[in-house]
Amino acid sequence: MSEAAKPNRPQFRNIHITQLGSYRLPLAGLVSFLHRVSGLLMFLLLPFILFLLDKSLVSETSFDYFKGFTSNWFVKLVILALSWAYLHHFCAGIRHLIMDNHIGLDKVSARKSAVGVLVISVPLALIVALKLFGAF
Repeated sequence: MSEAAKPNRPQFRNIHITQLGSYRLPLAGLVSFLHRVSGLLMFLLLPFILFLLDKSLVSETSFDYFKGFTSNWFVKLVILALSWAYLHHFCAGIRHLIMDNHIGLDKVSARKSAVGVLVISVPLALIVALKLFGAF
């Protein structure tokens, strides 16, 4: 077939970092991306959390100090981010384990399971936020 007779087919290339803002990711892809982000967040903050736990268990005075430290609104936001990361990572991990068993791999099922992860993890994170900021 000659060059002129070949049909124009779309070319799919890797996106550049400058194109990330305009790239439309499917919901299953967004949940997968958030699964990675939440895992990274938990991994990076784990030494900090273990340090705080270790120092808070030294004495009653240190426990009272860290109890006051965690009453700061910014620290509560960090705790909320970690709580969301754990909840989302847990729910998305269960989704990935199910998909590893070749269940729900088609497009419709993948979208439904992605919605399920968000429907479960976001309200749980909201409940944690309400508890952290003193709603109950």
